[in-house]
Amino acid sequence: MAGAGAAADNGPVPPLPDDEVRAGLEGLPGWARVGDEIVRDYELASFRAVIDAVARIADLAEAANHHPDLDVRYRRLRVALTTHDQGGITGKDLALAAEVDAAVG
Repeated sequence: MAGAGAAADNGPVPPLPDDEVRAGLEGLPGWARVGDEIVRDYELASFRAVIDAVARIADLAEAANHHPDLDVRYRRLRVALTTHDQGGITGKDLALAAEVDAAVG
């Protein structure tokens, strides 16, 4: 069921107004807005656990045709989401953030 919550067609989706981004982030503990991205840092038990999480995120991203920026630093993983072609945060970002949380834990 990977990618079920995110729009998989990658068609035009307008950026969300600030109040909708704030409301969406209220339901995503650990996520924060940084400019035109939403970001979350995870610290996992091992480097291997981080790499396994990246693989799960990759599967979700491919299914949704929506790809986050990922930064791996030993046991730390930073996930950043934005809809580049729309120049901001969209519902696709919030949906994929929820899926990432479920996959990473």
